[in-house]
Formats: sequence, C-alpha cells, structure tokens
Amino acid sequence: MNRILVLNNVSKKGLALFGDAHRVGQDTTDPEGIIVRSAKVNTDQYPHLVAVARAGAGVNNVSVARATEKGVCVFNTPGANANAVAELVFIMLGNFARHVDEALRFVRSLDGDDLSITDRVEAEKSTFAGFELVGKTLGVIGLGKIGVLVANAGIKRSMRVIGHDAFPTFGNMHQLDSRVEVVRKMEGLLSEADVLSVHVPLSEKTKHLIGVSQVNSMKDEVILMNYAREGIYDDAAVIDGLRVGKVRAFITDFPTRALLEEKGVICTPHLGASTAESEENCAVMAAKQLKNYLEYGVVTNSVNFPTIETFPAQGIRARLAIVNKDMPGMIAVIAGMLGDAGINIQALTNESAGGIGYNLVDLGIDVGDELVSKISAAPNILRVRVLRF
Repeated sequence: MNRILVLNNVSKKGLALFGDAHRVGQDTTDPEGIIVRSAKVNTDQYPHLVAVARAGAGVNNVSVARATEKGVCVFNTPGANANAVAELVFIMLGNFARHVDEALRFVRSLDGDDLSITDRVEAEKSTFAGFELVGKTLGVIGLGKIGVLVANAGIKRSMRVIGHDAFPTFGNMHQLDSRVEVVRKMEGLLSEADVLSVHVPLSEKTKHLIGVSQVNSMKDEVILMNYAREGIYDDAAVIDGLRVGKVRAFITDFPTRALLEEKGVICTPHLGASTAESEENCAVMAAKQLKNYLEYGVVTNSVNFPTIETFPAQGIRARLAIVNKDMPGMIAVIAGMLGDAGINIQALTNESAGGIGYNLVDLGIDVGDELVSKISAAPNILRVRVLRF
C-alpha cells in the first residue's frame, strides 16, 4: 500500500482512481507519492518520496531540480486545462474589444422609466463602440496544447494567425490548423501581430521572454495577453509601452500592484484553469500518471524523466524500476549484477532524458532485498524500486 499525500483540494473523481490499494489523504505522513495543485513542494522534505504529480501544466511550485538529483519523478498534466485557458483568452479579448465591462457599468447606472432608459442607451451607446477580431493578426508564441487551441480559435474567427514554437512537437503541430503561418523565429511575428498571446512554461530561458526590445519591435497599439505564467512578460517593459502608447492593452491573469495602477491593464485573478471541468480533468490525469508509476513504473508526461509506457507482460513476477545518472555502461552494470545473481532478464526498456536514465527491467522471478541493495549502491544509481506482481 503506497502512501499518497494530497495537497490542496483535488477532485474526488481523480482521487477515487487510487482505490483501496493506496492510502490517500491530506494528513498522510512520510508519503511515497504527492498529488498537488498550487502548494509549494520541497521534495527534500520527504525522505521516501518517489513521485510528484502536479494537477496542472506548470511545475514552478515543485523543486524539480532537487527531485531529479534524488531520482524523484515529477509529472504534470499538459492539455488537461487547455480548453479552459483558451476559452478565457478569447472571452477577455472580446471583453476588451467590445468594452463590455464599461458598457455593463453604464447599464447598471441607468434609472428612470423604460422610455428614459431607451433614450439614454441610444444617445450614449456610441461611447462603447469597439472593434472586430475579423481580419486582425493574432500572434501566438508557444504551440503546445493551449497555444494550438488559441491559434485554431483565431482562425475560426477569421483572424490571420502567426505562430512560433522554439521546440515544436509532432503531436501538437499535427493538431494545428494548416492556415496558421508558422515562423521559425519569434521576431518574425512580433512586428506583424495586432494581438500577441504567449503560451510557454516559465523557465530561466522564458523569464521576461517579452521585454523591452520585443515590445519596441511590435506594432503601435499592440494588445498583449498573458494567460501562461507570471514572469513571461517583463511587466516594467509593458508598463513603459502602455505609457507611451506602444501597447494598447495588457490583458493578464497575474495581477500585481504595479499593473493594477496602470490604465490599459485588465487583470483576472489567475482564472485560467478555474473551471470545474478543468480541475477534474487535471486531477484524473495526474492520478492516473501517479498510480501507473507507483504500480508499474510507467512514465507519461514527466518533466524530468523520459517517457516509458511499457506495462509488464503476463508471467512477469517482478519489475525493477531503476533511475540512474545518464552515464555510459549503466545497462551493462545492471545486467551484470543480475547475471551474477543467476537471474535472467525477460525484458529491459531503457530511455534517457536530460542527464537521467530510466530502466524497467522485467524478471520472471522475484528478487531479494540483498540484490536490490547491491544495485542501489552501485555508482551513478539514484534509485531502485521493486514492483512485484
């Protein structure tokens, strides 16, 4: 029975997937697995932790680097909240384009009888005249699950859409509408976009991805949107752009004191994934990934481990899940120790990613604790788990 700590309120539909084979709760101590939404997770605090599943796309609340050093697998749920975020992007863009907030405030201020209300509406409605999205150019940086949905939605609204992704994947690009113009360099769309929406994860490379030079290279009165992560835009550069008229509006899900004091900024309170459907989708996806890893060693959607989705064949009694530094000769070391113990390998799958090697070794017999300890003590081995069937 694995111990799983639940941080934040996670959908019960997702937690139910663990069944009775795991002890799951918010009061679980010394966990082997953690499922989390927004709470900070310092993996060093949990000595027996083997995996963290983040019910959401970003993992900036998890100490991923330290987890990797200790052979702890970190999962996220890309795409589970994509519909919610993409819908909100266009809700907020439409809200700005048609001055919906101001118009609603005006209507709520009306008093008098129906005739006087009608007279004021007809007299003052031109104050709220907006613009249409049709024919405008939408730039989308980051063509992952969310970025593809945003780009495709722009096409459906008869916008010209230009997209860029520094590391495109086949699966995502296959879903992209063929009418989206894809450029190899980000600079190729900055000078063309009437509206810019960025959908990349926050990292050292993407922090302040849109800064002073990028803002200066854009069209005058560009509309900027951030429904990705705080820090993707250099807010100071955006504020300067607003003050000189370079930026028409900054629509963001990440309010700060400086932004709230600026005219032309529209902030939502981090609502991107805040739908019942999104939270449920993320929880179900995270729970499935964590459950499969704990029970079978299977890795799907990890941010620090390679993908291995091989389940054990019938007749396999034990599976070794071995995490090692990605050094030459590691497979030979593992196979050699098993051979010396007289154990035949039924199947072996090895993949590597970013300095981490991950191996699933299937055996027709059980393996003793002494041999497991010996493998664990070998140079460059970070973690060994035995999964018994």
